[in-house]
Amino acid sequence: MSTDLFHAETPVSDLPSMDRASVLHPSTSIADFATGKVPTTIIDTASGIRIRDTHGKELIDAFAGLYCVNIGYGRTEVADAIARQAHQMAYYHAYAGHSTEELIRLSDRLIRMAPASSNGGKMSRVFYGTSGSDANETNAKLVWYYHNLIGRPKKKRIIARERAYHGNTVMAGSMTGLNFYHHFMDLPVSAILRTRAPHYYFGAEPGETEEQFSSRRASELEAMILREDPETIGAFIGEPVLGTGGLVPPPAGYWAAIQAVLKKYEILLIADEVITGFGRTGRMFGSQLYDIQPDLITIAKGLTSAYAPLSGVILGERVYNALEAGSAEAGVFSHGYTYTGHPISVAAANANLDILERENLTQNAAEVGDYMLSALHNAFDGLPITGEVRGVGLMLAVEFVADPATKQRLNPEHKVAYRISTLARENGLITRAMPQSEALGFAPPLVLTRAEADQIVDIAAASTRQVIEELTNEGKLA
Repeated sequence: MSTDLFHAETPVSDLPSMDRASVLHPSTSIADFATGKVPTTIIDTASGIRIRDTHGKELIDAFAGLYCVNIGYGRTEVADAIARQAHQMAYYHAYAGHSTEELIRLSDRLIRMAPASSNGGKMSRVFYGTSGSDANETNAKLVWYYHNLIGRPKKKRIIARERAYHGNTVMAGSMTGLNFYHHFMDLPVSAILRTRAPHYYFGAEPGETEEQFSSRRASELEAMILREDPETIGAFIGEPVLGTGGLVPPPAGYWAAIQAVLKKYEILLIADEVITGFGRTGRMFGSQLYDIQPDLITIAKGLTSAYAPLSGVILGERVYNALEAGSAEAGVFSHGYTYTGHPISVAAANANLDILERENLTQNAAEVGDYMLSALHNAFDGLPITGEVRGVGLMLAVEFVADPATKQRLNPEHKVAYRISTLARENGLITRAMPQSEALGFAPPLVLTRAEADQIVDIAAASTRQVIEELTNEGKLA
């Protein structure tokens, strides 16, 4: 049977059962999905900040897919760029010096727009993959490779933070500091060390200022480095703003204090900009907003606005110069993927960045993000379970607690944020109950207008008030 005939003879009503019988979905209960307890949602079309399923239900996507559709849905310029490249040449590899015009232009563009590297240097080269996870696998290998080349073969362990998210592959999943990603997966591996998260709201001691909290986190980091032996530690990885760990901006002074410690012990800094890159914080890179000078930068998501899979690692001069100097001894750089620098994906990236720059979406993220943060404060600050409203650019969250006066946490069995996000979806809004917390997260496309921000806040607040009433009636809230 031909594929076309198969599609023609398969009614839409059969697709959910076919899905349950053939697809292993990520971050989904396998048993609940197989039995239909978790339904199949088949997304059919999308435009701007809205998606529609095959039943015609329209939803405001206040999470931009997975923080990634920065330019919004349905941008035909990107589709046209993909089609042009596919017609011209759909694929060739990037091994042994092979390249394409789109790849060369994208790489030059990224180097020019990137933040400063360590010691005031520049970013130097870009290596490509297809996901943020594989880019962080590349980062781990580059850290090991770099230290081997400079004669420090023991300096291999990588420090990551609690509540961090860096991916789901073996090393990237180990860097991730959310425990449920590790269960039954034999993660994390021993090459990873864990330090405390920069979450001031829950982590600060009574009376401690943000600067004092940041200084304490840096002191804790230094104590761990000394305890574990600085000669065994090769890198520190961190998101400029915690993403999946709760959409938590860093407290004042945090990155300056952390970088001083890393510099003291000659530890490389990896800035994971998979979420924060390409405008989401109101700057092109989160590193520019917080004066972070990384040795390696992880990029993905907003690089193509998810119109095609593409990720990358941007190498700073310190790392690249060592790789080049050691090349005579090490030989060929023995790392790469079949789809490194895929022509269709890099064409999508260039078209995406054209839109991002032409429409000044970075500035829009800053301005509409400030407006939406203020609207969230107005809608949520007076509610009895609101602990903290926070955000930067279009990365925003509301943290719920049982008692705002004492920051007493809610009973996790009540799944408050999950209930709110589920009800909000019924009311036409996709938001996210952040994992291992009781926070409701927002990361809409950067094309968001103030009127659309108001719609998001109104639905989220109404859904929250209804869940509060339900929980109170159930005797689960005082």
